[in-house]
Amino acid sequence: MKRLGIIGDPVAHSLSPIFQNAALEAAGIDAHYEAWHTPRADLPARVGSLRDGDVLGANVTIPHKGAVIPLLDGLDPRAALVGAVNTVVQRDGKLTGYNTDGAGFVEALRREAGFEPAGKRVLLLGAGGAARGITFALGQAEASAVHIWNRTPARAERLAEDVHAAGMPAEAVPEASPAGYACIVNCTSVGMEGTGTESESPINLAQAEPGTLAVDIVYRPADTAFLHAAQEAGLPSLGGLPMLIYQGALAFELWTGAPAPVDVMFRAAREALARPAPP
Repeated sequence: MKRLGIIGDPVAHSLSPIFQNAALEAAGIDAHYEAWHTPRADLPARVGSLRDGDVLGANVTIPHKGAVIPLLDGLDPRAALVGAVNTVVQRDGKLTGYNTDGAGFVEALRREAGFEPAGKRVLLLGAGGAARGITFALGQAEASAVHIWNRTPARAERLAEDVHAAGMPAEAVPEASPAGYACIVNCTSVGMEGTGTESESPINLAQAEPGTLAVDIVYRPADTAFLHAAQEAGLPSLGGLPMLIYQGALAFELWTGAPAPVDVMFRAAREALARPAPP
């Protein structure tokens, strides 16, 4: 049996083992996906173990998406551009890093919300690792403008400079004003379960343009305060689960060469989210 896993600290909360194992079983692939809790000091040894012949690869999550890069043999052009890796593929003992986060986000927009980024103005709230992958992906999808707001302005400015240097439109903005955008994306942890901010929204959506798509990349809880605010304002909205599934589907295809059973992955993840959280 082949092995796969997710590398991070923490990883016990991850849905990836649940929906990836459901996908592997549905596709008839003899492999098992595990959660590999990996403190920073253990990262080199963990990545080294991915070279074993029975390993197909791994996902990489917080806080290792950047730290893993020097430990790999090569990078896909998208991962090199973004400067972060969330998927590692092992072939003949060689490890290649990919980034499926941004592409998964854009796929979720298109398939689940019917939203095409090309020619659209987008506001991103946050400038961390998730926002980074999403900003580059929106630029590659030919969004007309990507504006980035962050509580620490310097972080938004650095991200905008990096994206602009790659020849794509991005700009840091001093205020999180919702007016004038076709899509507003919460890339912060505000509203995430366990953060103490579950009742908060990072922006007041009352002044958003009619029809503005509100997207929260948080998937637990499913109905965040940000999404609730969008519904109150009569705006279309999209939660974080589709991005999680589509980035995972792209990783599945890189590891296995088989089409990802996306419906199976969604069903397994939704069933897991519907179960009460362990004490």
